[in-house]
Amino acid sequence: MPNQDITAILAARHHDPFAWLGQHEEGGQAVQRVFLPGAQAAWIETPTGWEAMQRLHDDGLFVHWGGPLPSPYRLRWQDARGSHERHDPYVFWPVLGDLEVYLFGEGRLYEAYRHLGAHLRRQQEVDGILFAVWAPNAERVSVVGDFNGWDGRAHPMRVRGGSGLWELFLPDLGAGELYKFEIRHRDSGAVFVKTDPYASAFQLRPSTAAQVVDSQYQWQDGQWMQERPQRDWQHAPINCYEVHLGSWQRGADGAFLNYRELAARLIPYCQDMGYTHLELMPVMEHPLDESWGYQVSGYFAPTSRHGTPDDFRAFVDACHQAGLGVLLDWVPGHFPKDDWGLARFDGTPLYEHADPREGEHEDWGTYIFNYGRNEVRGFLLANACYWADCFHVDGLRVDAVASLIYRDYSRKAGEWIPNQYGGRENLEAISFLREMNIILNERQPGILTIAEESTAWPMVSRPTYVGGLGFSMKWNMGWMNDTLAYLQENPIHRRYHHNELTFSQLYAYTENFVLPLSHDEVVHGKGSLLDKMPGDTWQRFANLRLLFSYQCAHPGKKLNFMGNEFGQGREWDCGRGLDWWLLERDWHQGIQRLARDLARCYRTLSPLHDQDFQGEGFSWIDCHDAEQSVLSFLRRDRQGDFVVALFNFTPVPREHYRIGVPQAGTYREVLNSDAPAYHGSGVGNGPKAAQDTPWMGLPYSLELTLPPLAALFLTRA
Repeated sequence: MPNQDITAILAARHHDPFAWLGQHEEGGQAVQRVFLPGAQAAWIETPTGWEAMQRLHDDGLFVHWGGPLPSPYRLRWQDARGSHERHDPYVFWPVLGDLEVYLFGEGRLYEAYRHLGAHLRRQQEVDGILFAVWAPNAERVSVVGDFNGWDGRAHPMRVRGGSGLWELFLPDLGAGELYKFEIRHRDSGAVFVKTDPYASAFQLRPSTAAQVVDSQYQWQDGQWMQERPQRDWQHAPINCYEVHLGSWQRGADGAFLNYRELAARLIPYCQDMGYTHLELMPVMEHPLDESWGYQVSGYFAPTSRHGTPDDFRAFVDACHQAGLGVLLDWVPGHFPKDDWGLARFDGTPLYEHADPREGEHEDWGTYIFNYGRNEVRGFLLANACYWADCFHVDGLRVDAVASLIYRDYSRKAGEWIPNQYGGRENLEAISFLREMNIILNERQPGILTIAEESTAWPMVSRPTYVGGLGFSMKWNMGWMNDTLAYLQENPIHRRYHHNELTFSQLYAYTENFVLPLSHDEVVHGKGSLLDKMPGDTWQRFANLRLLFSYQCAHPGKKLNFMGNEFGQGREWDCGRGLDWWLLERDWHQGIQRLARDLARCYRTLSPLHDQDFQGEGFSWIDCHDAEQSVLSFLRRDRQGDFVVALFNFTPVPREHYRIGVPQAGTYREVLNSDAPAYHGSGVGNGPKAAQDTPWMGLPYSLELTLPPLAALFLTRA
């Protein structure tokens, strides 16, 4: 027998264990070889019964000579952990097909999540688990777990040619098994243990092992999924409630709620408040609670903090049955450096760039994906498809797009490498984002993709065939920054900052915008939205009601972070639930009632949503009254119906304030943010007949009382 094979097997350095282990023909005889580290004795099943195997080495190497055995055959052995009986894994055929291997190398295996990772399979009439992983610079890769005492010598894998893919079918194992991959680098000989990049479940942190799961979930959202491709989302109301599942509410003992418990509490609340979509901060597995999910370690696994993958499926299913869409934050821009994760996965910069000028985000202490590498691009594309295909999510909000598309993002001169043309654009990342949007929309018509992109990059939300990035929508960070900056000014100074409110109309229709009041505005010492508002208690709450009313009326889809809707008093803390006890107070009840009524107005009054992305849906009545800090405009739908929106940004009521209106008739308030129901002062107007007095370039006019620090929405009665 070739001594180099024995030496390599015993040292766990054999690059092709199937060439020596298992059943082979040698000298006209069949020979079966097994390596069972630590085994004291071993037996093999033959047609005539169990036969003892001959020991070749004290470490657990055994051989059997004789006629060829029907394959697969079973083994028995005795070691310090007890007695065991399983089929020999080294007599099973390769499982990954040549087409899958080819497409993976091309970065076009969009269902790689069905092939890589760990999957329950029936192979050659035997049940077991197929493990597969990509590690092109490994000399040897082994599956380790409870089933082999975490011994990397026990189950080395089969390499598939030059693809860098390794696979191994382990018979007689089932759901629930914990596992990792042990990798030996081919040049340095370094041995390290990594978790599975394609794992669909993990142990609860701080443990990091992957877990084999078997989904038995039966979806009940067929009607929702059938109708979704036909929905005209561009002209529909989209009002998102951004939620961090770990801190929306907690259990009585302070523990995380399960996905199913969250469904029972969160969905009725969203229905009552009138939201159309839940936007979840990352639910992908992550090691550190304080990262809020943005440092992902398990891209294909819903975090075990809240239960199993099927529990999360049940959550999404329940949302759909309640008429609520589900959007997920998705983080393809970077990943953490934990030594058990993706970082230097096979001992080399595999998923990331080798050069830190391309491969590291110093701000976040993370690595950057190498979007120019087919297998890495394919990993991310398959991941996007996975959440859409396997969890029925209705969209992905892509985090930190600017960090992807600019090579010099948050870098000083000399700390970044230009592209091949000498520019700062990351051409590979741009190509990846376009492909991601194309593939998702081809596979799941009606799905939404939303970019958190904070620069002036053109056509983020325009189709790829006209040169855009292909996103459905983009967060309007300019509107958010300008609006909050304006409202933080003392009202007496707002007259000097009027342009911060009007500037957004210069670019409002260059993209399909979402107006975000997100988690980023209420953390890191920024305070809550309520904290940002100036003045005494009455003015602070009035300003907050005014902010939410302005957001509702301004063109663009809407997003609010949890707690905003009832005036959370402190900035967000991911380590505990929101201060729901505040709703015992009138001030906070008023904010919540207003948020609920604004959502109703936005959904039921088509002028407020029908042309969110078209300039024809908006026209100024008066944008020049900076002296009184009053703003007024019209919102129109495609049928010509309109809503009059007025905003008084000072605490001074404006009596006999005349505004122009386009049509005769009687106008009534459909919303007054100063109403007593919202704990306002109650200044307002009854029905008003339009006067035949042209004003502000419009043929008719109304004489109104504008309540202090308040908004009015008017329609024709």
